[in-house]
Amino acid sequence: MISGSRLLERWEACRRWPGGKWLFSRLIGLMVPYSASIRGRVEELGPGYARLSLRERRAIRQHLGSVHAVALVNLGELTSGLAMTAALPEGARAIVLRISAEYVKKARGLLTAESTVRLPGLEAPVEHPVQAEIRNAAGEPVCRVAAVWRIDRTGGPGPHRS
Repeated sequence: MISGSRLLERWEACRRWPGGKWLFSRLIGLMVPYSASIRGRVEELGPGYARLSLRERRAIRQHLGSVHAVALVNLGELTSGLAMTAALPEGARAIVLRISAEYVKKARGLLTAESTVRLPGLEAPVEHPVQAEIRNAAGEPVCRVAAVWRIDRTGGPGPHRS
């Protein structure tokens, strides 16, 4: 698992170059192959914040001509996961325990997902809810994804090691 500081270092190294956001997004896809299937693009990444975009295309549409519900959940989980990872201190890790989605309207065209994470105290393992909101090009919400992450220490500072 990559640490938050290393993730942000790689983001900063890539984003300043032409095609760097595309390259960084592909690197994330190598680390998380299932999430690569939707081809989300990291547009912005900072400590506790992620913004990704997703272009509608045939491979992620359902039979009614809009973006498939599972592709939206995938985008929301990836966005919340990047925001979470970018917020984590050294020696901590997070994994999704539960995920849910509220579908507000049909998702079409260019979509943007955003997530902001404020970490709780990490003295002991904790379950922490994180929201990701997905909007269409007009700025209208199309889906809200709620992920509950379990955060704990992996051998870094602190008494809780797994």
